[in-house]
Amino acid sequence: MLLMTVLTAALVIVFFLVLAYALIKISNVLRSIGGTPTSYLAKLRFGLRAIEVETGHLTPQVVRVNETLSSIAGGLEAVDERLVGTINAAVAQKRYQ
Repeated sequence: MLLMTVLTAALVIVFFLVLAYALIKISNVLRSIGGTPTSYLAKLRFGLRAIEVETGHLTPQVVRVNETLSSIAGGLEAVDERLVGTINAAVAQKRYQ
């Protein structure tokens, strides 16, 4: 039982050491890619910020479109009810002929 506990603890320590090593390597690569203001990551961030600014005015418009579409949906439900009534009346009339 003691041997299993020691082996498990050793495995956990090895796992975390490997994880720390991998994270340090990833951090170094990311630092080399995005460490300067002219790096790819900096350019990407700049472009994404520009997209965010350019599309920021869309949110209020989308809300208005959703409200309009909701009111249209209510009208279409009323049209659907009338069409169902018309179809039922036509089917009933055809039966009596």
